[in-house]
Amino acid sequence: MRQKLILALFGLSLTGLIVSSTLRIVASAQPKGELIDSAANLVKRMSDQAPRAVTAEPGNKLILRMYIDGAIGAVTDDRIADAIKQATEEGAELIVIYLDTPGGFTKPTWSITKRILNSPVPICIYIAPSGARAGSAGVYMTYAAHFAAMAYSTNIGAAHPVGAEGQKIDSVMNEKITNDAVAQIKAFADRRHRNAKWAEEAVRQSVSITDREALDSNVIDIRAEDYDDLLRQLNGRKTEVPAGEVTINTVGARTKDIKHTFAQKMLEIITSPDVAFILFSIGGLGIVLELYNPGAILPGVVGAICLILAFYSFQTLPINYAGVLLIILAIVLFIAEIKVVSHGLLTIGGVVSLFLGGMMLIKTSNPALQVSISILVTISILVGVTVAIVIWLVTRAARHAPWSGDKALIGKKGVVHQDGFVYVDGALWKMISDEPLEIGAHVEITGVDHLTLKVKKL
Repeated sequence: MRQKLILALFGLSLTGLIVSSTLRIVASAQPKGELIDSAANLVKRMSDQAPRAVTAEPGNKLILRMYIDGAIGAVTDDRIADAIKQATEEGAELIVIYLDTPGGFTKPTWSITKRILNSPVPICIYIAPSGARAGSAGVYMTYAAHFAAMAYSTNIGAAHPVGAEGQKIDSVMNEKITNDAVAQIKAFADRRHRNAKWAEEAVRQSVSITDREALDSNVIDIRAEDYDDLLRQLNGRKTEVPAGEVTINTVGARTKDIKHTFAQKMLEIITSPDVAFILFSIGGLGIVLELYNPGAILPGVVGAICLILAFYSFQTLPINYAGVLLIILAIVLFIAEIKVVSHGLLTIGGVVSLFLGGMMLIKTSNPALQVSISILVTISILVGVTVAIVIWLVTRAARHAPWSGDKALIGKKGVVHQDGFVYVDGALWKMISDEPLEIGAHVEITGVDHLTLKVKKL
């Protein structure tokens, strides 16, 4: 019965964790203060606002189009690499990348910009749909692109790098990092003939501008109302690729959307900071419940799988190992509650450690790239409540008198029969006693040695 209750609690906790993470994943990356769309509303909004493919008759010219919506990470780098490879193999005229990002992590950002600069197929970064933004990593991608465009009511900027613990870069060593980032983006600006002064301000001072200001300041090349308008303005423009100068011809070109592969979707979910924290929490909870009730199997198996996935995710994220150690400490405190009578203090300490570990888990000061507070609070409370209930069940079971087996006979009353037998609960048992007993005497069971009862006279 106790095992079934623990399995049920683990199932409910796992369901709650999955539901909370799913709601977070399907929410679009919005500026702070905006309402979060549901998954259905997000799909509808994108389908309503995203322009349709060119309606011209299919011809020999091909334009590939892909969407990047969310933080820039290792999966984004892989997607762009695959898109460039596909465009090269299919002889595409152009790659158009719809971009809406709050920023991203340093390592994949530099890899992406390098791929864009060396792409044999021209790439146009289009910050769209209306309301989209290109923050932090998005600025570097836009400056590296052969063509930079923005839809109406969009913005770009805030590309200041952050230190290893999320602080503003101000030390001597970190100043070198800032200077390196400035040199990078100024090199992009020189290559693409864009505003290098504003690019430096975006890195050093985190300035942001609107689409109209970006066009007037030579930060972007095109301000397009929709996809068709973008193609019209791109037609006839020239740019440099490694093979030499090319002229873009979009007349009669057909558009082919590059879809997420199943593997990319799964990896994108797993490598999200929120999901990495959730996986680590589920893994720790599963191991704790398995130790509380050995042989339950399900919590241990699920916990081990989640921990492996979490460690894979940590490889792709800028992890602060102090945060990881705090989460591990939380798991240790939950396990210690089995052996130490702390009246719940260890569990409370574990919940606090789990919450602080989640806050420190990702090395960035960008809220959009950190584990969200809503996820932290939900997971910490859910894990804490689950562990507290399981501890209560285990403690209650330990204090409850046995109701079956040899130990269940201890403390029961019986009547002495002849030939050294005692009558207990409707059965005759062989008995031994340290004192002489007469037939009919009432005795109490004090111990069990195999099938012989040790008794004392009442």
